[in-house]
Amino acid sequence: MRTNYDPPASTLPVLQSFVSSHKSDMFKLESCSTEGFLTPPYACSFSHSAKGGGTPLLAVATEQGTVHILNTSKRKDWDVEPQRTTIQAHTNGIFDVKWSLDDRNLATSSGDQSTRISCATTGTMTHVLRGHSGTVKCAAWDPTHSSLLATGGRDGAICLWDLRVGEQQQAGEVVGISPVMTIYGAHEDTLAKGKPRARRGKQVASTRAVTNVLYPDSQPYGLVSSGSFDGILQYWDLRVPATPRRSRTVKPKTPPSVYSSAIDPTTLHGSRRPRGIIRLTSGTGPSAGLIFGLAADSRIHTYGLPYLNPQSSVYAHDDMQSSFYVGLSISPCGRWLACGGSGTKGSSFLFDVENAGRHVSMPQRGVKLTGQTGEVGAVDWTRDSLATCTDDGTVRVWRPDLDIYRQCVDDPEKGKWDWAWSM
Repeated sequence: MRTNYDPPASTLPVLQSFVSSHKSDMFKLESCSTEGFLTPPYACSFSHSAKGGGTPLLAVATEQGTVHILNTSKRKDWDVEPQRTTIQAHTNGIFDVKWSLDDRNLATSSGDQSTRISCATTGTMTHVLRGHSGTVKCAAWDPTHSSLLATGGRDGAICLWDLRVGEQQQAGEVVGISPVMTIYGAHEDTLAKGKPRARRGKQVASTRAVTNVLYPDSQPYGLVSSGSFDGILQYWDLRVPATPRRSRTVKPKTPPSVYSSAIDPTTLHGSRRPRGIIRLTSGTGPSAGLIFGLAADSRIHTYGLPYLNPQSSVYAHDDMQSSFYVGLSISPCGRWLACGGSGTKGSSFLFDVENAGRHVSMPQRGVKLTGQTGEVGAVDWTRDSLATCTDDGTVRVWRPDLDIYRQCVDDPEKGKWDWAWSM
């Protein structure tokens, strides 16, 4: 008999049933250069409509600055791929791609130190956001306003943007924008008061890059960020009074860091030094109020909002290895977590996180998906499928199908010609 204190049944059997067709669930990312056939993907993101059950459009950003918008609808092996949209947003690698709230625009963050806004339908570039002095690593749209977004970069800064504030360029319709506010040294020991400058004759310490920014659903006026140096998260209060109009020379105030993690979870598992956070994703549904962080120690740590203190739930797999390019994503239902994996075996990993918020959470090994070659980097969920991107220039879509999974397990020699499945 089940009591009120018994945890819900695990959905790991459902995750184990995820399979992928070698024909209809594989997408190749053609190179725009004559020197190569395929180009590695760096980031991917399903549209908001896809996460709600609409047409599963997946934006995949590549090393060459191209965005491929793929229709990943389920189809027969002999059906041709639906027409895809290709956008040449940058001439440098794109490290993050995010859909706007209405799915009309895409924000792409690149190694060219800019973030660009492009129309998802026509590919027309509308805005160029410049304010970072290094690679722009991450971007996030403000869920309360379609014109606001935040970015983080390797220069250690967080930039806040308003697309309504910009200067029209004479050549074309592109709008150049400077940040309305910049948080320099967001994850340094002492928050810098302004843009850092090197001093003569003194060696400058390496900058602590900002690796992720996200707007938590339960905190509408805040921004959470992570850094490359340790597992400490920062919560920023964006409700800062605007600069008075009479004082045009007065610089806008920097948002205060209200909360930061009291303990670094990356130092609690035998590590002699802290490890940075590679990716963040915010929980929803049964995992609401939690933030999951994939760290350089190859573990997924759990933080509670609003104070960002580490929770007892930690997710890992014996074969899971993290790197700068490995992604992390929560399913729309809030029960499943997916992450990529470094190495040459082409593995990704799935975890049931429905009980992550409980004080006592049993450790789980998770499910390992194999079937690609090279490092699995970016991953993202739609309502009924998962996309994984590999540096061999391919994207694979996984779907739950218990009958096909059982056939593959019963006769793996036959199944391997048509399907990839969990191990």
